[in-house]
Amino acid sequence: MTSSPLVLRGLRGATTCTENSTEAIHLAVSALMDALVDRNGLTPDQLVSVTFSVTADLDACFPAAIARRRPGWDTVALLDCQQMAVNGDLPRCIRVLAHAWIPQDQQPVHPYQGDAQRLRPDRSGHN
Repeated sequence: MTSSPLVLRGLRGATTCTENSTEAIHLAVSALMDALVDRNGLTPDQLVSVTFSVTADLDACFPAAIARRRPGWDTVALLDCQQMAVNGDLPRCIRVLAHAWIPQDQQPVHPYQGDAQRLRPDRSGHN
């Protein structure tokens, strides 16, 4: 970690699931959280909150319950909500908004994985 002062940043990301099953959601959430944590060099104590939104076609389990199992995440505020339904939206999509303390001089990385890369083509090189 650098000696730069820490600032609170919002980190975004998204992924898609192959199907509406506990196993598929678990794999997708785990991979997305691994990318968010690894690419931003985060430790659990830097995370303030993580909100997951899912499309209505994903109801097999709660993404926050999966994230809660991560070591050290017992003090992170986690929330699930349903994504606003918009005609033509990407199916089986999980979006994330995390608030974390990161060094001021560090450029945040917002991971977009799977078919969710279409949501932010400007971020496609950072997956």
